[in-house]
Amino acid sequence: MPALIPLDQLTPQSRRRGIIALSISTFFAWAGFFLIIPLIAVHYVDNLGWAAGTVGIVLAVRQFTQQTLTTLFGVVSDRVGPKALICGGMLIRGAGFGAMAQAESFWPVLAAAVLSAVGGGMFESPKAAALAAFSTPDNRQRLFASIGVISGLGVTLGTQLGAFLIQIDFAVVCYASAGAFVLISAVLLVLMPNVEVSSGPIGSIEGMKLALADRTFMAYLLMLSGFWFVWVQFSLSVTLAATSITGTETAVAWIYAVNSVVTVGLGYVLPRFLERWLSPLGLLIAGVGTTAFGLGLIAFADGFPLLLIAAGVFAIGSVLARPGEQTVTANLASPTARGTYFGVAALSLALGGGLGNFLGGTLVDLGRSLDRPELPWAAFFVVGMASAIALWLHRATLGQVPD
Repeated sequence: MPALIPLDQLTPQSRRRGIIALSISTFFAWAGFFLIIPLIAVHYVDNLGWAAGTVGIVLAVRQFTQQTLTTLFGVVSDRVGPKALICGGMLIRGAGFGAMAQAESFWPVLAAAVLSAVGGGMFESPKAAALAAFSTPDNRQRLFASIGVISGLGVTLGTQLGAFLIQIDFAVVCYASAGAFVLISAVLLVLMPNVEVSSGPIGSIEGMKLALADRTFMAYLLMLSGFWFVWVQFSLSVTLAATSITGTETAVAWIYAVNSVVTVGLGYVLPRFLERWLSPLGLLIAGVGTTAFGLGLIAFADGFPLLLIAAGVFAIGSVLARPGEQTVTANLASPTARGTYFGVAALSLALGGGLGNFLGGTLVDLGRSLDRPELPWAAFFVVGMASAIALWLHRATLGQVPD
């Protein structure tokens, strides 16, 4: 692989090529991921009779494993660059999702999920750090908003293709998802410049110490974990609600169709329109509160139309929160250890997403057993609103952009 290109030697053409390569990878990564992830809960709960809590454990272990390893590989990317890690991680994730095709009992499913998590851990923070490196502070928020639209297009393809392929067999879904990640690895190997992601001589241990000792950054990650807690419910609790209310797996495709229409239609326009009044942190706070409100609405969903409305509200919140979250994270990260900072940032998703998957499935089961189906949605609303309020109370310190 070619030598690393220092940040100060990046040409506009190299920046543009890197952004194009990562945009392509984003589309197929979200397509491949959402082709299979929403159907894991549906397949193992509705088709194989697993408890929702058991699926929640699998997804929680996958989430926690990926985000924990993301911290490690964020540090590594500061040393070796992001390209090799991203390409290798995509291949390993593809192997994990492919292995799920033949897994029907708990331990093989868990092993396949962990393998996919290892791959995700390898590429997640290096990919985010590379995108931040190819961008500039002036265009960063708009770039992340554009990436959000591309993600929405990928989700649209993945969920609709998954809804079609599941009618053939779940194994076909798994192999199609695996193929998407193999394709990404090939594209990035050819197109992506092998750029450095940090701008200083700081070492791995020093970079980790710098990030962990950054009280503002660590407090931000703790507050953000509440958002991740509610965000992961869309792939678990919301899909189970859709099949429970309608009695059919195709309802999952409709839920994600609404999400995709909002993301594609508003993913760039809405943040761009609101940026004249709201800072990146303001967008994040508004988005977290809106996602929480969308999940809270599901407590009153006695039919599919209201569930679709709730999914739309949730999607609007995500449209606001994701570019805001990515921009605030990039702005708070020290340029001397950018990859490490993005790796440490993954701990927020490890904590919030891991607990969200585990407790989400558990709360769904508990609500059913107590004949109180509104229980999980009330809990999700409280967690999300607590996160939004905490971010708002610390808005003065979280709006910084270090030199």
